[in-house]
Amino acid sequence: MTDISFASIIVTYRCNAKCHMCYRWKEPSRPSDEIGPEIYEKLPFMNTVNVTGGEPFLRNDIEDVVGVLRKKTTRLVISSNGYFTDRILDLFKKRRDIGIRISIEGLPKANDELRGITDGFDHGLRTLLELARMGVKDIGFGITMSDRNAEDMIELYQLAKMMGVEYATAAVHNAFYFNKMDNSFTKPDIAIAELHKLIKELLKSTRIKDWFRAYFNYGLINYIKGNPRLLPCEMGRDSFFLDPFGRMLPCNVLNEDMGNLRQQTFEQIWTGEQAIKVRAQARKCGKNCWMIGSVSQQIKKNILVPGIWIMKHKFLGQDISGA
Repeated sequence: MTDISFASIIVTYRCNAKCHMCYRWKEPSRPSDEIGPEIYEKLPFMNTVNVTGGEPFLRNDIEDVVGVLRKKTTRLVISSNGYFTDRILDLFKKRRDIGIRISIEGLPKANDELRGITDGFDHGLRTLLELARMGVKDIGFGITMSDRNAEDMIELYQLAKMMGVEYATAAVHNAFYFNKMDNSFTKPDIAIAELHKLIKELLKSTRIKDWFRAYFNYGLINYIKGNPRLLPCEMGRDSFFLDPFGRMLPCNVLNEDMGNLRQQTFEQIWTGEQAIKVRAQARKCGKNCWMIGSVSQQIKKNILVPGIWIMKHKFLGQDISGA
């Protein structure tokens, strides 16, 4: 069986947020329809698992779900809006072997407007501070960049740097997963200019990891410009997306079932004819998405490509704006 590099496990479509870029909250899943820990037991061992939603901490059995999934992976990271501080802390008191990324969409005013949660920034920041105080290592926050928050990106990077936590970026895009197909940049030049600033800051860092993050953000510029991906996409071949109902798909953009884990074993799905057909469709996909879950695996597989880029822009002084 092919080794699995990455899996995005969507444990619920329920969400307490009403984000501007995602309308999934308009069609939440019902708890009774969401697959339970016993179904997750069917999954193989995977390199990295991202547990996400919706808001994962709306599941009353999130501790049991994480307990099963942690056995299945080298690294497990939960994506959350950070609102349910007490629930999050309760889990991390018992599990220090997992990570979390809190979604923060800008400084307080922008975040609360874009996330549709009153005091959402305060809750998210408090969660991060409490986790840091507890000594949890794999923590950080991330922004999904759009026209409405691009100019807060550098300030959030500086905040993450001062706090000593990780900082992740993404660009707004469209997917059936978001239940919304009209996301776009109306002022792409502003977003690109802000990304240039962030890339320059990351390349100044002494951390090798930050240099590769600079390359990832360069890929976001490339995506916003509408260019082909800098690295191949292998979603559906070495990675997959699992929805709350047991449907296995290649990713959150291509809405094509490979199979259902409720009725089938993982191997039956992964080696089945339907999966082969879906992979063929995925190879022809022209969306050119650039998201950290899939890109990070390709950076590792194609290390020379970002390595040469880093050499040019970090050590040889080539101007980023001309890249």
